[in-house]
Amino acid sequence: MDSVPTERSQRLSRAAAQRLSLYLRCVADWPTDGEAVSSGRIAEAVGVSDAQVRRDLAALGHLGQRGVGYDARELATAIRTALGIDRPWRAVLVGVGNLGRALLKYQGFRAQGFEIVGLFDSDPAKVGQEVEGLPVEPVSVLGVRVSALGAELGVLTVPGDTAHAVAETLVGSGVRGILNFAPVVLKLPRRVRLVTVDLAIQLEQLAFQIQHGDAAARATDEE
Repeated sequence: MDSVPTERSQRLSRAAAQRLSLYLRCVADWPTDGEAVSSGRIAEAVGVSDAQVRRDLAALGHLGQRGVGYDARELATAIRTALGIDRPWRAVLVGVGNLGRALLKYQGFRAQGFEIVGLFDSDPAKVGQEVEGLPVEPVSVLGVRVSALGAELGVLTVPGDTAHAVAETLVGSGVRGILNFAPVVLKLPRRVRLVTVDLAIQLEQLAFQIQHGDAAARATDEE
């Protein structure tokens, strides 16, 4: 059964949700020996202000005690609920090339409740192969198999020129969200959520930050 998001979690901005994911990584790695976790400790680990951490966590409900901190286990549970990962999510992956195979080896998906349940590719040479314990099926059966597998999410690691057609098939088969690694801008119905990871854009942004940071450092040195 799908979990119902709380009113507070529905009001979370995308930026706040991204910070919550970072908070969860920190809290999950810390020992749960009964010691309270302070907002200052989380802030220092993530690189945001104390006040920002308190505002984000206040949106989750009444957690922690002023001057004491948060119970790590309770906090992790509350964050997972707010992010919607307090239940398993089944996904299919389309495009079993180098990137797709690398993603299949990533253990973090399963650790956070995401399970890849189906693999699809248009290359006849790949169809029928077994990758990470799953058979590669032809893209031609994708629309039927998504429903049969109970998948709600799709992961696209296909070339840009085929991404739109595959995305349309996924949408038509009832997926609720798509994680797109193809270097194209997809337009989907509003009911389907989309997250695009363009590695080239991320590197462009990194180059910009370095250049901008170097310029700011030079300006400071010249003052």
